[in-house]
Amino acid sequence: IGLSVCLQASGVTVNDEVIKVFNDMKVRKSSTSDEVKKRKKAVLFCLSDDKKKIIVEEGKQILVGDIGETVDDPYACFVKLLPLNDCRYGLYDATYETKESKKEDLVFIFWAPEGAPLKSKMIYASSKDAIKKKFTGIKHEWQVNGLDDIQDRTTLADKLGGNVVVSLEGKPL
Repeated sequence: IGLSVCLQASGVTVNDEVIKVFNDMKVRKSSTSDEVKKRKKAVLFCLSDDKKKIIVEEGKQILVGDIGETVDDPYACFVKLLPLNDCRYGLYDATYETKESKKEDLVFIFWAPEGAPLKSKMIYASSKDAIKKKFTGIKHEWQVNGLDDIQDRTTLADKLGGNVVVSLEGKPL
């Protein structure tokens, strides 16, 4: 098959659960502290086994309530969820400060590490628009090709606002 054929839209659909997770993360309504603890801080999405749907990856999430309990550094913990030899989509709810204010923003991450199989990179790349179309109002998109790109939190800070960001997840930069 010619490369041009593979790079067209893959016909992959987005599972309703993915959209529900996104909407729950996007809407920051005032809620009880128990509800806040159940909110997702970060989550990964993957292709289903038959490569036809984008689904929420089982067990690959961090809840707000985990922070300070089982999770010390949510960003480092998120990075550890990423597989070294396959692609993923992720949503990360970044909490950061500029000199003026505290902010929270969702970041859509397309993880395509060097070690992922070419076929996987191609199908994830061609399906990215399908998931992005469902994530309305996302301001930050980040394609990451390896741990070097993502381990250093200053790279995320640059995505969020460049040199105006003074701290990320409560840690000074």
